[in-house]
Amino acid sequence: MPYYAYILECADKTYYTGSTDNIYGRAAEHNEGRGAEYTKRRRPVKLVYYEEFGNRSLAMKRERELKKLSRQDKKKLVESR
Repeated sequence: MPYYAYILECADKTYYTGSTDNIYGRAAEHNEGRGAEYTKRRRPVKLVYYEEFGNRSLAMKRERELKKLSRQDKKKLVESR
């Protein structure tokens, strides 16, 4: 089963980073208010970037790396797709 590290763009133009095994379902959960507290107050959110991995551990490792990036670096990453 694939796992994903992802970046959402929130309505206020901030970014939220996470990981999941169901990329589109998780994005829908965020938009329904069943995601993270951060995204509940910043809906709607839009999936703007994701990477696929073969296991949960790798996806979570990449999530931690993405969270350390500056906003500018995240924006560059999103725009490169």
